[in-house]
Amino acid sequence: MKSITIFCGSNFGRGDIYRQAAEALGKVLASRHITMIYGGSNKGLMGIVADAVLASSGTVHGVITQRLVDRGHQHPNLETIEIVSSMRERKARMAEIGDAYIALPGGIGTLEELFEVWGTAQLEGIQKPLGLLNVGGFFDPLIGMIQRMIDEQFLPPAQRDMIVVESNSVALLAAFENYRPITVPKWL
Repeated sequence: MKSITIFCGSNFGRGDIYRQAAEALGKVLASRHITMIYGGSNKGLMGIVADAVLASSGTVHGVITQRLVDRGHQHPNLETIEIVSSMRERKARMAEIGDAYIALPGGIGTLEELFEVWGTAQLEGIQKPLGLLNVGGFFDPLIGMIQRMIDEQFLPPAQRDMIVVESNSVALLAAFENYRPITVPKWL
């Protein structure tokens, strides 16, 4: 893996646990010479991961909309920044250039990005690893919902493994190294 697309909150979340996990992820990415691909913002956890990568002499590639640039959300220290016209274009570009995907805690945008990549992988066979950095059990309710989809026969059980779940970044990247794409059809 040469690059990983990061989905995470443009807010900080409550407590230091999310900030610490974001900073740790940034340091790990830089130490492994993995380029961070993300939404190009200086806000919230997005800014923390980017700052940690940059502070550790890593590489960050931002993809941001002109509207967010106009609002002052562009990270000022990125080596590579792409400015696009729409959120749809932003998400497509971030998905295209990443070799894998990691979602940290966040809000609606984070979940939307996560589900768009997962849905595309399910229907179009994208074989890149997708992971949840489950900081402090943040994604436990989502993991429970995925199990409910399986129990109610809306999702094949094997497709649960399309999402790698770990509570720390080192374990998540280690799991990515052993990732095998799931090719079970969506339909039961």
